[in-house]
Amino acid sequence: MIKCDKWLLLVAVLLVGFGALMIYSSTSVVTPVLARRGVKEFYYFKRHIFTILVGFACMFAAYRMGTSFIRKVSIPLLVFSFFLLVLVFVPHIGVSAGGANRWIKLWPSTFQPSELVKLSMVIFLARYLSMPEYSPDNFKSFLKPLGVMLIFEVAFLKQPDFGAAMSLTILTFAMLFLSGVKLRYIASLLLLAIPVIIKLAMEPYRLRRITSFLNPWDDAQGSGFQLVQSFIALGSGGLTGVGLGSSKQKLAYLPESHTDFIFSIIGEEFGLIGVIVVIALFLVLFVKGVSIANKAKDEFVYYLASGLSLTW
Repeated sequence: MIKCDKWLLLVAVLLVGFGALMIYSSTSVVTPVLARRGVKEFYYFKRHIFTILVGFACMFAAYRMGTSFIRKVSIPLLVFSFFLLVLVFVPHIGVSAGGANRWIKLWPSTFQPSELVKLSMVIFLARYLSMPEYSPDNFKSFLKPLGVMLIFEVAFLKQPDFGAAMSLTILTFAMLFLSGVKLRYIASLLLLAIPVIIKLAMEPYRLRRITSFLNPWDDAQGSGFQLVQSFIALGSGGLTGVGLGSSKQKLAYLPESHTDFIFSIIGEEFGLIGVIVVIALFLVLFVKGVSIANKAKDEFVYYLASGLSLTW
């Protein structure tokens, strides 16, 4: 059985609990935009609680099964995650939003298979890199996991989800780097990938998102609106924040405030101090993960802990 790190568990529980609190805070007021979608009070909070319960159940199951079982199911889990990734394109199963097919229905919530793909890839790479026949000096050994990665990348770009594709690429190359792969192997492929990345980035909607990210004030009422409003939320919080539940930006000024931009609401309600605490907790997760990896006597556990730490 896997030994439990109590500090790691405590920090994870604190972050999950605080995240649930902020989901409630950011969606407790049903704005006209949400009302038009048929969203009622506690809608997102209930969905979030459901996913938390599923997550804790999976965590407990993984804890009871141990690393040997996790290693054995690495390939089946990878195949299963790809199957779910394909399901996003199936009508009445996949959920489309913002012109992208990235979710599948999971009553009473939705699920993004790309998150499972990253976990599956970490477990697969941990198994592959710890195999006796794996050689970091062998170019064929280097190419095999990249072939697996490429299959998922095609599915990501079909959704399209450029962010998930880039995340998986960085994660894969980072774990290969940790295994001691020659830098010239990585550098050569990255050079070959540059024209592809540029071509993908030059797609009109992606280019618009990139330019909006670099200078959101250039189109503050259009493509840069969400980012500008998030800055206003962060700036409004000051040092100590306006107080839990007192955010004004969540009242339809900051669209989709319960998504990634919830960090802006944290900054508004808890201020700079709250933001620093949240970042510090994530940093503790990373440091503890790296510490566990460095203390591991088994290569599989080393790569597994390192990969999971990188995903945070």
